[in-house]
Amino acid sequence: MADTVREIERKYEADGSTELPDLTGVAGVAALADQGTVVLSATYYDTPDQRLAADGITLRRRTGGGDAGWHLKLPVAPGVRDEVRMPLAERLPRKLAALVRSRVRGAPLTPVAHLRTRRTLWVLETAGGEPLAEVAVDDVVAHRLGDGAVPYGTGEATCAADVAYEIHGDAGDVAHANGAAEAERRPAQPDRVTTGVRWREIEVELVGDGDAGLLDAVDEIFAAAGIRPAGSASKLARALAETADAGRATDIRTVKKTSGTAKKPTKTRAGAATTERRPKKPKASEQSKKAKKSKSAPPTPRTAGDAVLAYIREQVRTLVELDPAVRRDLPDSVHQMRVATRRLRSAFRSYGTVLDRSATDPIGDELKWLAGELGVDRDREVLAARLRAGLAGLPRELRLGPVAARLRLWSQRRRLGSRQTLLAVLDGARHLALLESLHALLADPPLRPAAARPPARPMGKAVLKDYRRLAGRVEAALAAPAGPERDEALHSARKAAKRVRYAAEAAGPALGGPAKKFAKRMKRVQQLLGDHQDSVLAREALRDLAVQAHGAGEGGFSFGLLYGREEAAAAARERELPEVWRKASRPGLRRKLGG
Repeated sequence: MADTVREIERKYEADGSTELPDLTGVAGVAALADQGTVVLSATYYDTPDQRLAADGITLRRRTGGGDAGWHLKLPVAPGVRDEVRMPLAERLPRKLAALVRSRVRGAPLTPVAHLRTRRTLWVLETAGGEPLAEVAVDDVVAHRLGDGAVPYGTGEATCAADVAYEIHGDAGDVAHANGAAEAERRPAQPDRVTTGVRWREIEVELVGDGDAGLLDAVDEIFAAAGIRPAGSASKLARALAETADAGRATDIRTVKKTSGTAKKPTKTRAGAATTERRPKKPKASEQSKKAKKSKSAPPTPRTAGDAVLAYIREQVRTLVELDPAVRRDLPDSVHQMRVATRRLRSAFRSYGTVLDRSATDPIGDELKWLAGELGVDRDREVLAARLRAGLAGLPRELRLGPVAARLRLWSQRRRLGSRQTLLAVLDGARHLALLESLHALLADPPLRPAAARPPARPMGKAVLKDYRRLAGRVEAALAAPAGPERDEALHSARKAAKRVRYAAEAAGPALGGPAKKFAKRMKRVQQLLGDHQDSVLAREALRDLAVQAHGAGEGGFSFGLLYGREEAAAAARERELPEVWRKASRPGLRRKLGG
């Protein structure tokens, strides 16, 4: 059984000169409860090319402390991560393996680093003893595992077992993820363990759903005391960075161990940590420049190829990031993942003068398949919400019979089947092959000659070509007779409006305001047509519900009433369309796009 904990924390640098200030009186803190010291031994896993680390994800097997087990940390926002925990086991739990599948794809997960942490912990409490946050002073010894770095103890293999505890605690964590526990019972393997680094850091983490204002207050106190935020987002990131040139590191056994234990922050230094090698810390001015650079807007694409690939790269990133969210059944995740697949497919089709469609069409077919599979769950989700809202809007006296229970049963049955089907799709070889093909395309894009040109002309022409296609479909829909024929024509126009919108959004960074405004106009058309289509689907579902109710001896009056309301809503959208289209199709913006 997996548990998920929202981790909201701040990390700080500490060294021999650091003094922790008194935190009592800060944001309701009345006392510090000493929780003692614990030793944590963790082996971190990643692909050989560190795909998880590149996305700020950590996967570890940790012993010691009150939460021993497998931990997967997924970034949510700066300083905020979701930690998915599963019990200690020899093999990597399948559920955690599934949550990183979109990142690792077919690559193996192997140990990349081992961290031994001596943690001294206090809890910040209110006057009533309620915990607000934890303050940890961590003394860390980190070793990189494998990857060809100069191994620990080169030429002195006979000493490996003697230093196994120093390197790995009680555990020689140097096996593949599926053999971690067995590895912990073996001494360290000297040909796979690099020299290491030591450091000391401070973590302040909220307890439960605490107020982030407390962390801001601690930030101010620490800043006044000269305590700086940590330069790395995680211990693993620091370990990998500082052991990257492990061949020049000093042997761990030549370094003094950190002496003593951390004492209560109000009275004692946090320092005395010693390292084999300590990289020169960047100046505050250098950090400020880097921060400003990272927050600056991306440069305007110089070529059409740059612009289109940037858009595709963003959608692939979204697709990959949403995979674990869908597996965890997070709100709106299926919808957003489906949108990413549609945006990708639309970009391939709209920008065929930039990317060779003989290469992108097969990928587009697979994206269409995935969008369809995602649609089973998403369409059910949207439809059920619409029907629930409609039922809730009926006066009580018009809700006759067990209509709410009937709707709930209908929704649950559909959800169970669609959910199981979707998870099977995400676990399947076809989805994995699609992800591989997308990454291969980005690594070696099939660019056509127009890709080397400035983006304005090829991208503007692509948007306007899609617009003309939409205009023809809107005209056909408005001319179609009311009923199923018009419903189908409006649905076709909706898909065309979505394609124009996505093409304009992709052109936004390169073409600026006109493309962004045009995308907003097309979005309004798409939304109106989408609401009409939702009404069509709702009427089909309401008829099915009425038939089921009748077969069970229940009345169908309420479902029939909702059917009539949906019919009226669709008619209203049809009346609104000519005016919405007139505003969206004004020629001014199209001229600026090159038409």
